[in-house]
Amino acid sequence: MQVESKKNPWLALLVLCLGFFVILLDTTIVNVAIPTMLDSLHASLDQILWVINAYLLTLAVLLVTAGRIGDILGQRNLFAFGLGLFTLASMLCGISSDANQLIAARIVQGVGAAIMSPQALVIVTTIFPAERRGAALGIMGAVTALASVAGPTLGGVIVTYLNWRWIFFVNLPIGLAGIALTFALVPDLRPGRRHRLDLVGVTLATAGLFGVVFGLIEGQRYDWGAVAGTPLTILEIIAGGVVLLGAFLLWERFQSEPLLPLDLFKNRNYSIMVWLSAVSFFGMFGFMFATTIDFQTVLGMSAIQAGLTSLPLTLAIMVVSPFAGRITDRIGGRYILLVGSGLFGAGIAGVAWVESLTANSFTFAVPLAVAGIGMGCMIAPIMTVAMHDVKPVMAGAASGLLNTTRQVGAAIGAAVVGAVMQNQLVTAMHDRAVTVSAQLPPQYRQQFIDGFATAAKNGFEVGRGQSGGAQAPAGLPPQAAQLVQQLIHDVFVNGFVTALRPTLAVPVAGFALAAVSCVLIARRRSAGADSAADPNVALKVAPESAA
Repeated sequence: MQVESKKNPWLALLVLCLGFFVILLDTTIVNVAIPTMLDSLHASLDQILWVINAYLLTLAVLLVTAGRIGDILGQRNLFAFGLGLFTLASMLCGISSDANQLIAARIVQGVGAAIMSPQALVIVTTIFPAERRGAALGIMGAVTALASVAGPTLGGVIVTYLNWRWIFFVNLPIGLAGIALTFALVPDLRPGRRHRLDLVGVTLATAGLFGVVFGLIEGQRYDWGAVAGTPLTILEIIAGGVVLLGAFLLWERFQSEPLLPLDLFKNRNYSIMVWLSAVSFFGMFGFMFATTIDFQTVLGMSAIQAGLTSLPLTLAIMVVSPFAGRITDRIGGRYILLVGSGLFGAGIAGVAWVESLTANSFTFAVPLAVAGIGMGCMIAPIMTVAMHDVKPVMAGAASGLLNTTRQVGAAIGAAVVGAVMQNQLVTAMHDRAVTVSAQLPPQYRQQFIDGFATAAKNGFEVGRGQSGGAQAPAGLPPQAAQLVQQLIHDVFVNGFVTALRPTLAVPVAGFALAAVSCVLIARRRSAGADSAADPNVALKVAPESAA
């Protein structure tokens, strides 16, 4: 029997998107404030990096568990609780007086975001009938993409015209309004029977995900070697995480109510969507990592200019996502995901093709729009196809895993693209340094060339206004200093342009593989089967007095 509720599902969707927007926005908005935070809090760069990574790590690690808890306690109440915790933590972030307080508050913020995130997808797939679910998820997909790419721009505006603390304070009115609107507009969905939480599974999944995600996030900083203060290397930590995840999957096979029902993977379409979810965020975050450095460091754009340069990408995603969701409702996701993967890869390849030192915002407009159309054709269909045949009792776990693979995909994307970028920069900058060193007196040439190798070993400095971290040779006459600084900048920017093309080939290859995977997507079943699989069937709406 179809679930009946007096609450308007479109108004509920608006509330859920509001919460979804703020938690995804906080994955990227802080990055642009790093220089200001360093000065304001008298913090080290490592501490400020943990302000970013503490949130991302906590969010990724807890999503699967939070999804399952939603099945037990009810998604609406848990969404409201997570939003409340996120809002409280945002206030604590804004009033932090030192870096350690800010890191602790960001961890709490990540817990709130992890609790809230998987509930939104479950609620949307439940309150909308099958024929409208794709359109609803399309809107949510547009919000997902918008939040992911809008962070640096919005952060740049806030830091420029207000203060870095307002990056967090802006969440307070949104959060408070969202909590009130959640109880007023979102129906309280409850499972038909009680569930229990698999505590051993929670422990194994949390520890395993922590090892893998921590290693991927921090690997580049430690050069994939030993972690300061521990006897372990990054690769050992990742390997340990993989072993624990293997133990988790083995444990789950023998549980009557597993944290992650392995029966989910008997659904071929769900399994493929988990893969495509990881690949899409692998490509998007890897692409954003490279182009953010390019726009602001190499081409000299401000954070606001860089954000406006990305506007064609953002607008295309917002326009295309709802339509992609509706089309998926009608014809299934195979062909639209195939087209989306191809277009996103083509758009990234286009950015690499038009890249040059004379490029400006208009140079990238067409390829970014193509990439945005591709992404718009992926986000909503992935969610629609993934959740289409998932049983109600598995909805929370399915949503949690889908969100987890996004975060892990994003971490892998940034790590892999960062590693490839560094490797390519070493070669490109060395070759360029050898060429331009001919303009220096012979006694300074080798020292000039070696300076870039030293910068590579210490980690390239690629923040705004920097040139890779290479230093002028010692003992250089004052009259030659300006020439050397110009040559250092020349080596860096030309080397980066050269390195960008093979670096962007990584996400392009990922999307090519994704496109091939789309061929395996099973065709949509008949309308009668759709109705039988509708996740609304086995859920009920709690009495309104329960709110």
